[in-house]
Amino acid sequence: MFPAFPLFCDWHILPSISPDLFAPARRAYINRIGCAVPPNDIHEGFIHFGATLFEDTRHRSLFKRMAQRSGIAHRYSTLALGNLDEDEIDREGFYRRRNFPTTEVRMQRYDKHALPLVLSAVADLGVVDYSAITHLIVASCTGFTAPGVDLQVLHALGLPTTVFRTLVSFMGCAAAVPALRLANDIVLAHPDAQVLVVNVELCTLHFQDSRNLETVLSFLLFGDGCSVALVTSRPDGVALEAFRSAVLPDSETLITWKVGNSGFDMRLAGEVPATIAKALGAATECNDPTSLLQGYAPQSFDHWMVHAGGRTVLDAVERGLDLLPSALAVSRSILNDFGNMSSATIMFALRRMMECAVPGQRGVALAFGPGLVAESFQFIVSDA
Repeated sequence: MFPAFPLFCDWHILPSISPDLFAPARRAYINRIGCAVPPNDIHEGFIHFGATLFEDTRHRSLFKRMAQRSGIAHRYSTLALGNLDEDEIDREGFYRRRNFPTTEVRMQRYDKHALPLVLSAVADLGVVDYSAITHLIVASCTGFTAPGVDLQVLHALGLPTTVFRTLVSFMGCAAAVPALRLANDIVLAHPDAQVLVVNVELCTLHFQDSRNLETVLSFLLFGDGCSVALVTSRPDGVALEAFRSAVLPDSETLITWKVGNSGFDMRLAGEVPATIAKALGAATECNDPTSLLQGYAPQSFDHWMVHAGGRTVLDAVERGLDLLPSALAVSRSILNDFGNMSSATIMFALRRMMECAVPGQRGVALAFGPGLVAESFQFIVSDA
């Protein structure tokens, strides 16, 4: 019925350790998630600034109208807004009209500001015996340094110098899922493992000096944020299971994220929502244990934690899976409160869901990234 999207009936299952090889009760759990954003709310100021980029009154009006319909009220940045009436974009002069910073300058700022944001999320995580951490996974697509954030975190938290470190780099907004998938496999293979999973993104370092409406509208979505999760075999929090990954056919150019001379260049094609909706519609037709839903109806799940890539992306998921409007309430609330923080976004949604979830409830987490790739897993709220 949907021949253009066969992969959604045959979601790729990476060769991970199967729980069936161990005692039946063995699972990996996200025990807790800590979240943090920088102190500077830039959303309204950016709307004011963005409108000034267009000399064409039609484009200016369209930009403002799209901003009103974005479903976003707040976004945060390590950069504080300047006096926009005096043409000061930010207080530090990081961004100057017709003279935006080079990639080198942006990476220097990432190197300086990523760790403090991670430590804010660590503080929100609560009390953890960091001397017992065995593995550290850091996911980020907005900065590169070496030695990097992984070693900065190791030293700042006093982690054992023998901790196993892994970087999940440049996988875009979907990177939280591969990071958790790796943590899941580690815990299934080593039940005593204690894995710290960090998603840190400074998206606002990559605004471009552009007058292209599609480009400027994409900047309207992004903010900075960080999550830190503790994953162990202790039955507390949410149990992880059924990881799935699929590349949507003929979608390679719809979301791209490339290193340029002036930061990283993002392209979000207007066809993304329709492509997602059509593919998810195909997934609901599959009664196959390898598919996204494993033969279950979307309404069988109590929670849908979807990466808040934008209002139109959430609308597409709702439409493609034929979900009730209430199903994506948590994801929409994260979009409203923080915007799109790339890989950290879905972790914010999971954290919010965990605060009020009922033991025994089941859910699906779903995120999209460059490729166009869909990454997902299912989870069960622990009754511990």
